[in-house]
Amino acid sequence: MDSNAVLIAAASGRALAASARRAGYAPLVADLFGDQDTLAAAAAHVRVEPVNGYDIAADPLLAAFESLAAARNPCGAVCGTGFEDRPDLLELIAQRWGLVGNSAATVKCIKDPLAFAQLCRDCGIPHPQISLAPPADMTGWLAKRVGGSGGVHIQLAADDHGPCFYFQRHVAGMPVSVLLLADGRRSVVLGFSRQWSSPTPSRPFRYGGAVQPAGLGGDIERAMKAAIDRLVASAALVGLNSADFLVDGSTFQLLEVNPRPGATVDIFEPTGGSLFAMHVAACRGTLPAAPPIYDDARAGAIVHAEQGIAAMPDLAWPDWSADRPVAGSAIPAGGPLCSVFAGAPTAEAARALVEQRAAAIIAELNARRT
Repeated sequence: MDSNAVLIAAASGRALAASARRAGYAPLVADLFGDQDTLAAAAAHVRVEPVNGYDIAADPLLAAFESLAAARNPCGAVCGTGFEDRPDLLELIAQRWGLVGNSAATVKCIKDPLAFAQLCRDCGIPHPQISLAPPADMTGWLAKRVGGSGGVHIQLAADDHGPCFYFQRHVAGMPVSVLLLADGRRSVVLGFSRQWSSPTPSRPFRYGGAVQPAGLGGDIERAMKAAIDRLVASAALVGLNSADFLVDGSTFQLLEVNPRPGATVDIFEPTGGSLFAMHVAACRGTLPAAPPIYDDARAGAIVHAEQGIAAMPDLAWPDWSADRPVAGSAIPAGGPLCSVFAGAPTAEAARALVEQRAAAIIAELNARRT
């Protein structure tokens, strides 16, 4: 076994690959995009053709892993975004290469709406009302695809949702995500971030970005940490996970748990450290004594293409950008174009700066178009 080589799969593998590199690993990456910086971070890369928009198909992913692992014997596989509704695929990966992360059974339980609602009740954690059947009155309900991610699957409840959808009561509050490390019994909260959406008429809850710290205050943060501790102990979560809450004053409700490294890895990456290394250590039973300390506020946002791009121009990408598409790549209207990041003394300033930078990318593309 090559203790330095590790398989990585995600819709976009760049953040995990870069963090793995910082930890001294040789990342063998399979993802849907093959962006410039992903290719630079990866020791080897295979692009997997997406299906149904941005879904990962089992057979191409397994073939990619076979190809990547052929010349090296990796120490395991880390799976990021894109596997929430694929426990069977996770089980195949676990049997063949070993998972560094939550088991397929854990993911299946956490992403099952009824099982998760019961888990919240058992742990005494407030959670919005759910229903598998369409409510008689759709007012005040959301429709969510089982195992969906990124907010693009969330819609206002209507009569025409497919069988893979369930319904959740729409509750008030500020979206807050908690990034945590777990060892199956205990957890360490790495930080709280405020999230915002980048809505379109058909995708009103599409993920837009996040900024940390969330600035909630000690009492509610302690209550949320206690809720996470109970959940981790009950569900036996391991490694990096995120928990999405709605916070309304001094109260909160837990919407869902993403049982894998997620969208806020970049803004919580410790200076001189590696969340990937911390993820591996936590999966092996070792948690840090304390969370990292961050010198400034950090924000990250996804820039979406306003119009379809037939062939991406060769831009001079600024160093505050990431997930940079290869020149000539086609990007559909509304598709992810790149990510942008910013640091500032306050969360408000960091968010304002990251939104300015997102606008600058769009302006540059529009100038090229005209």
